[in-house]
Amino acid sequence: MYIAASRTSDLAAGNDRKPALRRVAANVVALGLVSLVTDVSSEMVTAVLPLYLVLGLGLNPLQFGLLDGLYAGATAVVRVLGGHLADRWRRLKAVAGLGYGLSAVCKLGLVAAGSSVAAIGVVLAADRTGKGIRTAPRDALISLSSEPGALGRSFGVHRALDTVGAFLGPLVAMAVLALSLGSYTSVFFTSFCIAAIAVLLLVLFVRDRPAVVDRDGVSLRAAFDLLRSKDFRRITIWAALLGLVTVGDSFIYLLLQRRWDVAATYFPLLPLGTAGVYLLLAVPLGRLADRIGRWPVFLGGHVALCLALVLICGPQAGFWLAVVALGLHGVFYAATDGVLMAAAGPLVPSGLRATGLAVVQTGQAAARMLSSVLFGLAWTLWDLRPAVFVAAAALAAVALAAAFVRPVRP
Repeated sequence: MYIAASRTSDLAAGNDRKPALRRVAANVVALGLVSLVTDVSSEMVTAVLPLYLVLGLGLNPLQFGLLDGLYAGATAVVRVLGGHLADRWRRLKAVAGLGYGLSAVCKLGLVAAGSSVAAIGVVLAADRTGKGIRTAPRDALISLSSEPGALGRSFGVHRALDTVGAFLGPLVAMAVLALSLGSYTSVFFTSFCIAAIAVLLLVLFVRDRPAVVDRDGVSLRAAFDLLRSKDFRRITIWAALLGLVTVGDSFIYLLLQRRWDVAATYFPLLPLGTAGVYLLLAVPLGRLADRIGRWPVFLGGHVALCLALVLICGPQAGFWLAVVALGLHGVFYAATDGVLMAAAGPLVPSGLRATGLAVVQTGQAAARMLSSVLFGLAWTLWDLRPAVFVAAAALAAVALAAAFVRPVRP
């Protein structure tokens, strides 16, 4: 089974440029549907959690930054391990399924945690551990199921389906809150039920695509030996540096809520602006990355985020500026999330594909964990505008440096 395709040039070196039919494999579509349902579940929680923690439980920006950093950084600890085990056992689907299952169970953990910030922190760390375990094997399955010249498109299709879930999640959360008269427990339990459906879809419809390789050649030492490759090392380092100056999603939404005084009732709708633009642009920007180069598109996404921060901390505070800022946030994700994996995948041998992608993701996740803590500290010490201005300046400086270095060859 294949979905819509278009003609692209033959990318093989030395060959004449001939139109070729590029199709997205059924496995990619199945993984996209799994991610769609999973994201409905996870975004239900993400949509209400910042407001619940900051307004409901009274956390200050630094405390929230520490918790958000833990939420982002827990994935860094296990990404390489998950990728390594998937490659070594040649069971990409099974390891991904383990991660999806763990995240599903953690939704019940949120129900049990109640209003305990410490317990919520532990559950969120476990939930992100599940995400860390599943992400590299899932992306490796996408990479190994796709034609090399259409990786950007394949990741774009997957991320577009994933974003449909991100778009629906806040709406489902609002509906559950309305029907349950504001019960966060009902949101968390509904989220668990939806996550369980995603695990079932993975089991039934996704096919494993492990590379045929000697298991003795798949070791943690071999994973870090990948960093001896100049191209792979450079893309890993620059992705981490850009992650270090990236302001996290939860902070973006809190900034918008504070700057434009968004009512608590409408706060869960803020991610919809990001998700809507991401949904529209994921495939077109993936195709553009295949044509003009993946690194320029990746950097362009960071420029969009920088512009969004400038709008947030600027002197004007009109409603349409908030809409544009959310749109630019969606452009950032459409141009970076799948495009980075499409850029890094060809730099890694097929037998170490999950491991190699996990190394890139680990550096980025660890950097974003530190970024959340630093931004929360800056907001607490300097207030909103100075913190955002410094973050935007740092992001612009690193993106400009990365544009000159160009770590990924066309």
